Amino acid sequence: MMKRGLLFKTGLFMAVALFAGAAVYAQNAGKNAVLKLTLDDALSIALSDNPTIKVAEQQIEVKKISKDEAWQSLLPSADFSGTVQYTVLASVMKMQMPDPVTGEMKVNEFPIGRDNTSTWNGQVQVSLPVFAPTVYATMNLTKTDLDNAVEQSRSSKLDLVNQVTKAYYQVILAQDSYDVLCKSLEQAQKNFDVVKSLYELGGTSEYDKISAEVQLRSLNPTVIQARNAVNLAKLQLKLLMGIDPETELAIEGSLEDYENQLYAESLGAGDYSLENNTNLRQLKLNETMLNQSLKVQKMNFMPTLALAGTYSFQSLYNDNWKFYNYDWAKSSSVVLSLSVPIFRMGNFTKIRSTKLQISQLSENIEYTRKQLDVQVRSYIDNMKANADQVASNHEAIEQAEKGREIASKRYEIGKGTILELNNSEVSLTQAKLTYSQSIYNYLAAKADLDKVLGNDENIKVRK
Repeated sequence: MMKRGLLFKTGLFMAVALFAGAAVYAQNAGKNAVLKLTLDDALSIALSDNPTIKVAEQQIEVKKISKDEAWQSLLPSADFSGTVQYTVLASVMKMQMPDPVTGEMKVNEFPIGRDNTSTWNGQVQVSLPVFAPTVYATMNLTKTDLDNAVEQSRSSKLDLVNQVTKAYYQVILAQDSYDVLCKSLEQAQKNFDVVKSLYELGGTSEYDKISAEVQLRSLNPTVIQARNAVNLAKLQLKLLMGIDPETELAIEGSLEDYENQLYAESLGAGDYSLENNTNLRQLKLNETMLNQSLKVQKMNFMPTLALAGTYSFQSLYNDNWKFYNYDWAKSSSVVLSLSVPIFRMGNFTKIRSTKLQISQLSENIEYTRKQLDVQVRSYIDNMKANADQVASNHEAIEQAEKGREIASKRYEIGKGTILELNNSEVSLTQAKLTYSQSIYNYLAAKADLDKVLGNDENIKVRK
């Protein structure tokens, strides 16, 4: 029996240990999971998880409630009011009156109420606005306010798409730069090995060996900085997407993959329209809201008509609490009330102020349109300039690679110098970095252009 108990405890312990180990492994596997991303994936996650977008969507719901409150003002309203008064000691009214027999003036007392009794009052009132012009104008105002909230939400999404797009390209740029520098470091290591072998055989000077070693060591800090730049770019992208900073991202491809795309896009970049620009649309909606506010203020000069019905019931001087046996006096009435404003100086002041605001906003819209036109032209020029630069940089890379091969062969046969070899490697590295940077600059300018033009194709696809 002792052996069976021991075996049972041992088996139980092993099962618990295996379960705990599996749980820890699953937890670590979740932490170490790699999230593979394309640009579309990054935008989809950001538009669904970013806190800014969630706040903007909640603001739309708030405006919808305000819109409902406006038209609900036209619905009938019902109120009930009731009072219970208990009289401990009734008040007495004294009056001087002539005696009907003698004609002498005497003081007579008249009790108001009865001691130790309760009085019950109840009233139900239903009111309905028949003609309320201010409410009608306010309904249009709240509808435009809702449209403005929707446009603000769209603006937030456009801004987020712009930031995520550029952050995504920034990660690729950092990765490309890191790969270029790693290859440069690898080539510098090969050059150093060649120079070191020649030096050991007496085929080159110690100066060449030192120069090659200095070139190798000087690249190490640059490679480390490039690796840190990749991590920082990924962290920025994860922050915009609203995901856990500990999530590992895997973004495949390079900026070279976008070279053919940018040539095609740059050809049709001259035609544009600012009608979908979110800043202009919000300004126009604000102008509409001011005009509607002006109408609301003018409606304050118009009369209002309301209908109200009242039903009352009352029971006096009850000396017990059996209210179901009380004698109730009931009454009802219908009231049609008309209110005509005659003079309110504040209304004239508000109207004058609103008209000035409309005039200011009209000037601001025109000025904003001119500013946006300058921005669009600047982005288009940058796109075309970077597209031309990409083509030039691509040829520069090919020439730099040939130059490095020539410099390497010349050094191996003793006709070149270590300085030529180092300079050829630096030129190739610089050409590759400049090539990647020019593609990124084009893509960043394209993202900024899409934002200014209000291109919301990415948003509509992900609704």
